[in-house]
Amino acid sequence: MMLNFNLEKELKNLFGFSSFKGDQKKIIQTVLDGKSVMVIMPTGSGKSLCFQMPALLSEGIALIVSPLIALMKNQVDVIRGISSNDGIAHVLNSSLNYTEVENVKNDISNGITKLLYVAPESLAKQDYIDFLSKSKISFLAVDEAHCISEWGHDFRPEYRNLNAIINKIKNNIPIIALTATATPKVKDDIIKNLGINDAALFKASFNRSNLFYEVRHKNNDINRDIISFINQRKGMSGIVYCLSRKSVNELSEFLQVNGINALPYHAGLEQKIRVKNQDMFLMDDCDVIVATIAFGMGIDKPDVRYVIHHDIPKSLESYYQETGRAGRDGGEGHCLAFYSYKDIEKLEKFMSGKPIAEQEQSYSLLDEMAAYSETSMSRRKFLLNYFGEDYDEINGEGAMMDDNMKNPKPKIKVNDQIKIIIKLIIQTKEQYRIKELVACLVGKETNLLRSHNISQSNIFGIGNSYDEVFWNSLLRHLLVSGMINKVVESYGVIKLSESGHEYLKKPFDFFIRENHNYKDLNNLTNQSNSTNKSVFDKVLFSILIGERKKTAKSKGIPPYAVFQESSIEEMAVKYPISIDELKNINGVGEGKAIKFGSPFVILIDEYVKENEIIRPNDLVIKSTGSNSSLKLFIIQSIDRKLLPNDIADSKGIELTELINELETIVFSGTKLNITYMIDDVFDEDQQEELYDYFIDSDSDDINLAIDEFEGDYEESDLRLYRIKFINDISN
Repeated sequence: MMLNFNLEKELKNLFGFSSFKGDQKKIIQTVLDGKSVMVIMPTGSGKSLCFQMPALLSEGIALIVSPLIALMKNQVDVIRGISSNDGIAHVLNSSLNYTEVENVKNDISNGITKLLYVAPESLAKQDYIDFLSKSKISFLAVDEAHCISEWGHDFRPEYRNLNAIINKIKNNIPIIALTATATPKVKDDIIKNLGINDAALFKASFNRSNLFYEVRHKNNDINRDIISFINQRKGMSGIVYCLSRKSVNELSEFLQVNGINALPYHAGLEQKIRVKNQDMFLMDDCDVIVATIAFGMGIDKPDVRYVIHHDIPKSLESYYQETGRAGRDGGEGHCLAFYSYKDIEKLEKFMSGKPIAEQEQSYSLLDEMAAYSETSMSRRKFLLNYFGEDYDEINGEGAMMDDNMKNPKPKIKVNDQIKIIIKLIIQTKEQYRIKELVACLVGKETNLLRSHNISQSNIFGIGNSYDEVFWNSLLRHLLVSGMINKVVESYGVIKLSESGHEYLKKPFDFFIRENHNYKDLNNLTNQSNSTNKSVFDKVLFSILIGERKKTAKSKGIPPYAVFQESSIEEMAVKYPISIDELKNINGVGEGKAIKFGSPFVILIDEYVKENEIIRPNDLVIKSTGSNSSLKLFIIQSIDRKLLPNDIADSKGIELTELINELETIVFSGTKLNITYMIDDVFDEDQQEELYDYFIDSDSDDINLAIDEFEGDYEESDLRLYRIKFINDISN
């Protein structure tokens, strides 16, 4: 039945807007005409209006299927806000008691309710089916419709039964399916499962041209990097996503301690606290919300200026949806993700207990996320290609709005290498994924290649003059260019396209930019994380080393007992000019800062002024004190004269971890009396021998001590004595 309205007038009357966005008007009219619709629109483009408005204008009630109670509540509040009667919109789910359910039913029976939000499992209850079958249903809206598809990133089995359930209520009800994240395969799966093959398809561009995409290497300084990033955007609203509740709690506390107005949000918080924190963020009483992925579903805060991913998401769909919460008002949004391959490996381990098919699907989604993070091509082009959309990375809207386009890597000509790949795909009968193709090219055996006896073939190692990073880069470029295709149903098996076959007959010049190699960066970080040898100010370093020598001579102690070399290096990076700032240098602490620090901060202050140095604005990063309970326990245990192994066992930690904590405590200037521990391990002669060594040594490097004593002492025992030595002479 076709319903004719002046839609612009109704839009103004109902919602206060003067004009529609994109295809909203066409979609609404199609629904009013009683036809089924498939809508794919990015986050922030106004999907909700596409079913809210026709529901209000149609006779009967619209059933809105939604996956999250918080999302339902938010949308019900919006609709009630434009009506004089709260009964116009209701939720029907497990959160309601019997009386509340009866009230909902009464409002439906009396024709008051126009939108009924239901969870799929609620809709499946026979009691509700019987009741709704007697009601006039205008249409069914399936929000977050990607949950239907097992090929999607958020598959929910109960969504698969929606078509059967709705047919029990009424036959031939029009259906509008809506999602912000559907690959071509997911779109087809939604249409097939809902039985809406004749649905009108409306697909908006996935390009959010006002968003800047950036991926940074994730290392041990991530919290400092996040604070620096947020401090450059003071007063702006932002969301930081973490994968675990524990990370959310720790990071939000860390930000608070460092003067950032941040609050946590995750399912483990009490409902009242969750709602309060969400409302404070929406009302600008809080600048930053640190959240798990549950936050933001359907939350419309238009002025979010940045989204940070502390942990890499499990899929590109999740990433796209979460970054899409920035810049919904059309203003610029910055999307910063921190990536480490270790995070990918960690997520892969979590999948190990799942059924094989589910594992393969999860690995496939995760592989795309890793590929996006590591790519050096236009991130926008990569992202849009994933969702089946072509994009001109030179002239397209937002072309320069990502880190790779802003700082491009050099191009490499790869004509011959493309031929190698195409021939390899043909020879191996198009049966391998990118992982196996790369392994075959570089000559690296995998279980699958071994079972196919590929290592005995002349094609094994055919591309070993280049590394895995190069071949991964090239294969990704070929995917985006359309020369090869990935078969989703086969978990990513690579097939040659027509243009791929054509390339062998008519080759042309093809250039790529090689991927970022984060695995090497991880190794470099592990080797030099504590020293920063390449970045510290060498002139200031030599000045401070001279001052350390002078101080040590006046006190009659070795130089390293004043400040360790790694602490001096950090001073030459961060330029602390007060005792408070000096206390935050690793290995210094309050005790040493007060005892030895004054001449050092005076020298640094003079040096900074003379050389007009701009100091880091995030120098003082305060600790949350999360280890303070362990520190207190260790100090109390030492007062009770407990031995190291007993202390470690009672806290469930390794001995090496305990010694690390003892070093942190003592090297920062806190005095501990561990003489009883030393007496338990060393006799008087040994202690005298060790004292003579450390007092005369120019370095406290434990490896030098091990070499000096040629294995006479265990490393843990030498470290324990070094702690006592530093404690006695410098604390």
